[in-house]
This record gives sequence, structure tokens and C-alpha cells, in this order.
Amino acid sequence: MPGHFEPLPGGGAAVALDDVEISIIRSLAVQLLELIGPGPAEDAPDDPLAELFAEGPSEPPSDPVLKRLFPDAYSDPVDVPSSPEQAEEQREYSSEFRRFTENDLRTGKRESALTVIRSLDALAPAGDGGAVLKLTHEESRQWLGALNDLRLAIGARLDVIDEEDTDLLYRLPDEDPRKPMVMAYLWLGGLQETLVTTLMP
Repeated sequence: MPGHFEPLPGGGAAVALDDVEISIIRSLAVQLLELIGPGPAEDAPDDPLAELFAEGPSEPPSDPVLKRLFPDAYSDPVDVPSSPEQAEEQREYSSEFRRFTENDLRTGKRESALTVIRSLDALAPAGDGGAVLKLTHEESRQWLGALNDLRLAIGARLDVIDEEDTDLLYRLPDEDPRKPMVMAYLWLGGLQETLVTTLMP
């Protein structure tokens, strides 16, 4: 899928997408929304202050994708705690940080995914199928966040940890059941890279 973003005069970005590409991105964004879940205001629509004072979870999520999207703030796999006391201290710091930040992080990720869905739904079809997606500068930033989240989610399912894991994906045989997910992961990476370029001054 060769589509790539190009800068628009005055800011923003544009990319030509065919119908299959539009369908794939929209489907992935919807799945991401379902995974992230509703916000506090959606849980308690009659209380406008609920979201303002709501505290987030204090424990990391059990789903590996959500763990990748919402990692512990004070856990560094390279910096292994030197003692059980230090490990417990890191866990407590991470728990407290998560409690006061995760709801806002989830809200931001939901808004970015919704921007992707709404902008795709608003596309006017081109004569030969597909359409040209044109984004404002702010929409481009939200798309960038959503593309990053989608790659993190797919990467978690593929057990991608570092660049070496990514290199292995290129060598997967076509009959490997992970191949479609790998193709989506690599394609989204290309889109993300070209969108970053359009946002550079």
C-alpha cells in the first residue's frame, strides 16, 4: 500500500487512500476505541463534575496491548531495581502516577482515534475509488498520535520490542498467519513516518 502523506500549503497534510486502505484504518481505529473503553463522563453522564474529579486505576492493565499503551511511569526494564524495597517503591510511584494521569491519557487517545474515524467518514469518494484525505495541522497531530497508538497495539500483539524484532517481521513467510498484521504494522509505520515529515518546520 504505497500511500504517503504530503504537506499542504499553509499547514496540514494530505494522502490518497483507496477504499481498502480507508476500511483498514477505520476498522483498526474502531477496535482501538473499543479497547481503550469509555471515559468517566460516558459512565456517569448526569454528573458533569464526575470526569474532573475521577481518579484512574492504580494497577497496570492486564491486557498486553493496554500495558503498551499505558506503561508504568517508573518501571525501566534496563534499570533493574537493586532491592525488593526499591522495586516496591517504584511500584508505588507508578501506581500513584497512573491514578492521576491515566484517565487523561485515555481521553487523549480516544479523541485522536475519533478524529481518524470522523475524518475518514467525511471523505468524498473519488471517481476511481478511494479519496484524498486532507487534514488540518491539528488533525495531523491527532492522526499522528492515533497511528502511533495503532502501531503500539499491533506491535504488542506481534511481540515487537525493539528494532531487531521489526527486522524479523520482513522475513516472515507468506503462509505465516501473522503476515496480514505485519503488513498493516509496516504500512502504518510508513504513513506515520511521512506524516511526521509533513509536520516538521
